[in-house]
Amino acid sequence: MQIPYTVEPRPDTGLHNAKIGIWLFLASEVMLFGGLFSAYVLLRTGSIVWPEGSSILSVPIGTFNTMALIASSVTMVLSWAALKMNDLSKFKMYMFFTYFLGLVFLIVKVVFEYLPKFEHHLYPSESTFLAIYFTLTGLHALHVLVGVIVNIYFWGPGSKMWETEPERFTNRVEVAGLYWHFVDLVWIFLFPVLYLL
Repeated sequence: MQIPYTVEPRPDTGLHNAKIGIWLFLASEVMLFGGLFSAYVLLRTGSIVWPEGSSILSVPIGTFNTMALIASSVTMVLSWAALKMNDLSKFKMYMFFTYFLGLVFLIVKVVFEYLPKFEHHLYPSESTFLAIYFTLTGLHALHVLVGVIVNIYFWGPGSKMWETEPERFTNRVEVAGLYWHFVDLVWIFLFPVLYLL
């Protein structure tokens, strides 16, 4: 027995079930990150002297990671578009670039940002800024990791669904894409707030 509206849109919303589910989930994520951003703004504006702050962050590294995530959003759209055009090989190519760029982001974040800070004894407990920095970027990195795992699944074993239910598989990739774009959008807010201001 198949659950209705996993492929066809619901008559009441015009969306299939998975898309409704991801929008509800993303709404809760907006509230989570919105609360953390609000905490940052309140702490920063309420502080008479702001600790070292963004001077300890590397703008070139942050810019590189921003470009990697923006490029991965483009390849995510291209992977979904390839499925809409019934081209599984192009989907696999674009999806590979999507999760590869996500992995690049994570490796750069850990190797060139987190580890050097730990080597210089810059821990979350050292200052309010570092506590906020590690909380926001760590939570974001966790979301990137989840997205990478999901995209690797669709690139690999999950792509077998294409043979039996291509439209449903396309819907699943679209939903994963919405999540991935949200993760990228969060970083587009994080980068200027933490690195540039």
